[in-house]
Amino acid sequence: MRLRRTLFNRTVFLILTAAIELILFLLLIQFLDDKAAWIEGILRLLSLFIVVSMISHSRHLSFDILWIILVLLFPVAGTAFYLLLGSSLLTSRTTRSLVTSTRNARQYYLQDETVYEKARREDPYLAGSYHYIVNKAGFPLYPNRQYDYYPSGENGYPLMLEELKKAKEFIFLEYFIIEEGTMWDGIHAILKQKAEEGLDVRVLYDDVGSMNTLSLHYAKKLEQEGIKAIPFNRINPILSTIMNHRDHRKIMVIDGVTAFSGGVNLADEYINVKKRFGIWKDNIIRIKGEAVWSFTVMFLTHWNALRPQDNDFTVFRRNNIIETADGYVAPYGETPLDNQITAQDIYINIINNARSYCWIMTPYLIIDTEMSNALILAAARGVDVRIITPGIPDKKTIFDITRSYYRPLTEGGVRIGEFTPGFVHAKVFVSDDTTATVGTINLDYRSLYLHFENGTYLTHASEILRIRQDYEDTWKQCHEIRPESMKINVLQAFAVSFLKLFASQM
Repeated sequence: MRLRRTLFNRTVFLILTAAIELILFLLLIQFLDDKAAWIEGILRLLSLFIVVSMISHSRHLSFDILWIILVLLFPVAGTAFYLLLGSSLLTSRTTRSLVTSTRNARQYYLQDETVYEKARREDPYLAGSYHYIVNKAGFPLYPNRQYDYYPSGENGYPLMLEELKKAKEFIFLEYFIIEEGTMWDGIHAILKQKAEEGLDVRVLYDDVGSMNTLSLHYAKKLEQEGIKAIPFNRINPILSTIMNHRDHRKIMVIDGVTAFSGGVNLADEYINVKKRFGIWKDNIIRIKGEAVWSFTVMFLTHWNALRPQDNDFTVFRRNNIIETADGYVAPYGETPLDNQITAQDIYINIINNARSYCWIMTPYLIIDTEMSNALILAAARGVDVRIITPGIPDKKTIFDITRSYYRPLTEGGVRIGEFTPGFVHAKVFVSDDTTATVGTINLDYRSLYLHFENGTYLTHASEILRIRQDYEDTWKQCHEIRPESMKINVLQAFAVSFLKLFASQM
């Protein structure tokens, strides 16, 4: 009943208002087309400049191909839609705040040059990757003091509760989905208690991700309990570019000394209390030490973009130096509001650096030609390249598009296995027992180009072997795809190829 009311109050209303706006927009275009031929001429000329510009300057042409086709086929309507939704010519206050806050946060990502040079000397082969993360992406490399990998949500969730109960100063949460139930209720109870004790407790959740799981006024309810809360990028029925950029991050920071991340949202299916698509395969990571600071800065960057209140982030920094170190770790973020494709670049660097193996887990496989070619080239070099995808899909259309990439990849030597017991939601790269990254970033257009995301890059740490073991255990439960099994008829091939044109928006 509650879900039905939520759907009616929010989703249906937003669809109807967006549809009305779209109709009015099309009528306006028709009116202008009939009344002013010179406007049509300007838009047709502008469409040519737009297409040439996209082809000349795009870093991800596969992503822009839909706009190119739309503008070429419909110079007037397509150009108008691009200017409204596809370009960055019109920016909202939210966009400007996020850009400004992200720029201001750069001052807090300071690299210890001694650590950086030591890591480069110890492994010259990875020196280029370190250089990219530190000097191009702008995220510090830290000694790995403690990195714990939990191969399922139900493994890591009890540790979350344990660490939350220890909190003495502040708790920061940033998640795509929060849903009332066993998992969130356990966390929520501790948050309320800690807020009553006077701790600074903040919750940031994505308004689209949680649209069908939380009420419209849930943030106000949390505020009444003493928990500061913000729905990220509140849904607005007015069409705009920023509405397409969602906060897909998963970050929990406790007292500045412990952080959690991974693929798990705060809902029951992520700990297999509720089963919708068979077994839900996911992960949680826990980080301690200096690297927690990067998670703190990432959270405060988004929080202060929407509710400015912290003039100096360093008041939340703690001395987390632990005696021992085990390799290196670099938490990183992805934002769609700059020209840097950080997540994809880190993924491709791992693929290109792989010498023995590169194993990947992803819920969706909707990739551009650059990523596809990198995977096939690695396999051609003799690298054992494997990808695990779901055996039970959560979205049938997207699953069909994912499968459409199987044949060229498997024919190129990439091994693909579908997780038979259920749905894989983990986002993992592990390579050569030396490199891994675990985070929120799917191998699809939305994660790589449209969403705010985060990941954790790890090198030369013993926990990488645990990530590898989890992959091997998961692979044993997979059905391996063979190229000959992917034959489809002409109509099916055309239908999937047509859907792939819209993959960038799925």
